Amino acid sequence: MTLTPLDTALQLRHKRRNTLHTWLLTGGSLALLAGCAWLLWGWIGVIAAAIAGAIGLRSAYSVSPAMVLKLYKARRLPQRDFPDGHRIIDVLSTRAGLPARPKLYYVPSKMMNAFAVGTREDSAIAVTDGLVRGLTLRQFVGVIAHEMSHIRNGDVQVMALGDVVNRMTSFLSTVGLITLAFHLTDFIRGGISLWTAIGLLVAAPTIGGLLQLALSRAREYDADLDAVSLTGDPEGLASALVTLEKKQRGMWEGLVLPGSRSPEPSLLRSHPRTEDRVARLSSLSREPEPNLLYPDERPDIGGGITRVSRRPRVHVTGVWR
Repeated sequence: MTLTPLDTALQLRHKRRNTLHTWLLTGGSLALLAGCAWLLWGWIGVIAAAIAGAIGLRSAYSVSPAMVLKLYKARRLPQRDFPDGHRIIDVLSTRAGLPARPKLYYVPSKMMNAFAVGTREDSAIAVTDGLVRGLTLRQFVGVIAHEMSHIRNGDVQVMALGDVVNRMTSFLSTVGLITLAFHLTDFIRGGISLWTAIGLLVAAPTIGGLLQLALSRAREYDADLDAVSLTGDPEGLASALVTLEKKQRGMWEGLVLPGSRSPEPSLLRSHPRTEDRVARLSSLSREPEPNLLYPDERPDIGGGITRVSRRPRVHVTGVWR
């Protein structure tokens, strides 16, 4: 199937901007960590932080997808129960050039969600019952292409790095403040005043958290862009994002704040605003009628997937079951 022509020049500009943002945010997080370590123990602290970070990152990478999926009570989804989903995985993984086909997992939750875990060589994509039943095939293709782009781009590892760096920054900040509490007159390095050191250590966890959230938003934009390259259908993914936003917002407000509206500041979101993502996607299309991988119709679901009837509830991994 020939993919729909897209605005390649605009795609390239978006790609460069996303890559630049990723490098700047990652560099900023690492610089913040190094600054806290240097403030405490000088260059020895910086070296120690680098070694500890490498160990922590290695440990994060060694966690198998199966271990993560167990937290969500996910199970392998047989082809007989969701043949459309498996065909979509086959086609998109070939287009993405992945060395190994991602495994398809099912999470028994009414929440509409999907996530990817693992590396290019060993990965899995999990979809919830709400997602399978709530999207058309065209929309579902866009969501799976987005998750597959995360796998191809190594975003799982990039976000693991961001998480390790942020946790270490928070830890060093706490250690530094405790040190200051007991050695107020001894803590001056490189001409930095006491109150400047206190300010830096107090602000470091917040700044690190904001950098991590911004990094997540940059990788989401990039996954949207690469998903469109796989499907040739920007409007399909845009439609899925609008559907997810509408249904998830209503479900969350019904669970936590019935009848209310609580807009989250963009700065504190792990994902970009849906309106911004849709605007970027819509700008890429050069033809009003794309060559669809799948039409706007509901998927064929086998009897092995039992409809989830109870409402989602708060769990340690989020609002899922």
